[in-house]
Amino acid sequence: MSDKKYHITVTPTSVYIPEQSDEAGDRYIFAYTITITNTGNVPTQLISRRWLITDANQQTQEVQGVGVVGEQPLIKPGESFEYTSGTALATPVGTMSGSYQMVAEDGHAFDAEIPEFVLSMPRVLH
Repeated sequence: MSDKKYHITVTPTSVYIPEQSDEAGDRYIFAYTITITNTGNVPTQLISRRWLITDANQQTQEVQGVGVVGEQPLIKPGESFEYTSGTALATPVGTMSGSYQMVAEDGHAFDAEIPEFVLSMPRVLH
């Protein structure tokens, strides 16, 4: 069985939302957009997610849940599903990573890794 049969590519981007943040109160709001592309050759459904969100104080929050933004999208080969969500940190810089739990149309279950990406308020990282 080829590894390429079940293959999901996850592309994250993030942006700081100053108008929703309270810097004096140590509350930094970030939006992130995730593009999930089925680079395999079997239609695959996103069932659930598991996030690890770490701030600059090395405080890690684990978030698990069903689907993403209330959906459990079925992604056909060559197609993408994109969504935007958000998170709050107690520091101006942090990271997110995790995985999506996927089930292919043929019943094969696997995890799609979400590569670690940085959440950063502008002008904090040099």
